[in-house]
Amino acid sequence: MNSPRAFDPNRLDMAAFSQAEGRLDGEWPLSRMPRLLHDALPLSADSPAQAVVWLARGARKAVIGGEAEIRLQLQARTALQLTCQRCLQPMTVQLDVQPSLRFVHGEAQAEALDEDSDEDVLALTPSLDLLPLIEDELILALPLVPRHEVCPQPLPMSAGADELASADEAEHAFAGLSSLLRDGGGGKPS
Repeated sequence: MNSPRAFDPNRLDMAAFSQAEGRLDGEWPLSRMPRLLHDALPLSADSPAQAVVWLARGARKAVIGGEAEIRLQLQARTALQLTCQRCLQPMTVQLDVQPSLRFVHGEAQAEALDEDSDEDVLALTPSLDLLPLIEDELILALPLVPRHEVCPQPLPMSAGADELASADEAEHAFAGLSSLLRDGGGGKPS
């Protein structure tokens, strides 16, 4: 059930939001997420996206013999221009995250449960700002080493590649000589 109560995504009361099975959605300019943009190419009119589209839903999950769990389902998507680490050309990376978060009372409990859980467990606070939480989830979705599946241009040969190729050819020539000596050819006519 959606709540008629207005919730503020910058000061969200998670206990009330989950109790009301609240729903919030919107768009935030990428410029409001400087940590996400840290390794991205600068935003321009040609950038693949200018905003992060997001959705947040609160829920409570009944627990036998205990207090209902406070849950938050997030969805966020955007696209960034990063530099391919193989060809050093710009590339577009689509980011689409859908984390499920569980809230518990106290940092110690959150830390203990988070280690043993497949889901993210956070400490319940009186006021939660969704923007940095969504920014964190998008940062976690960034590729460690951005690179094209297939680079759009042939890769330039690196400095020293010619010397490396010459060294490989010389090594192969001596390998042939070594096999001749080993086979008893020794270079003497039969």
